[in-house]
Amino acid sequence: MKNVLIALGIVVVIAAMVIVPKINNVPRLDENVVAAMSAVDNQYKRRSDLIPNLVATVKGYAEHEKEVLTQVTEARAKVGQITLTPEVLSNPQAFKAYQAAQDGLSSALSRLMAVSERYPDLKANQNFLSLQAQLEGTENRIAVARRDYIEAVKNYNLEIRTIPGKWIASIFYPDAQVKQNFTATQAESATPKVTF
Repeated sequence: MKNVLIALGIVVVIAAMVIVPKINNVPRLDENVVAAMSAVDNQYKRRSDLIPNLVATVKGYAEHEKEVLTQVTEARAKVGQITLTPEVLSNPQAFKAYQAAQDGLSSALSRLMAVSERYPDLKANQNFLSLQAQLEGTENRIAVARRDYIEAVKNYNLEIRTIPGKWIASIFYPDAQVKQNFTATQAESATPKVTF
C-alpha cells in the first residue's frame, strides 16, 4: 500500500510539473499578441506623424495634384478615428475596420509616390527624398511589425485551440477568444505591373 501511495505521489508531482507551467501560457501568449499589436500601432503612428511633413513638401512642388494630397489627408483622418483596444483584436468587424483604414492610407500613399515620380523637381528636392526614405523605412517597419503580430496571434490561437492548452484555457481562462489576424487586401494581392 505504501508503494502505491508513493507511486501515486510521484505521478501527481510529475503531472503538476507538466501542467503548472502550461497554465500561464494563455496569458503570456495573450500579452505577446497585445505587445505585437502595439508595435504595429506604433509604426502606424510613426507613419501618420511623417505624412503631414511629406504632404507639405509635396504640396509645395505639386500644387495641381490636390486630389491625391486630399486623399492622403482624408485617409490619415480615418486612421486617426479608430482607436486600437484589446477588444478590437477579438472583434472581427472592428479589426477589419481598423485594417481597412490602414489599407486606405497605404493606398493613398502609393498614389502619392506615383505622383512624385511624375515631377523631376520634386524628386530632386532633398527634403522630399529624405521624407520618402523615412516613409519607405516606416513601411518596412510596419511589414516587420505585422509579421511579428501574425506570429504572436498564431502562437496564441494554437495554444487555445489545441490540447492541453484548450483544456487549460477552458478551465482557467474561459474568456480567451481567438485573435484576429491581418489579411492582404485584393489590391495588395494583385501582381504589380512594371512598365518602362
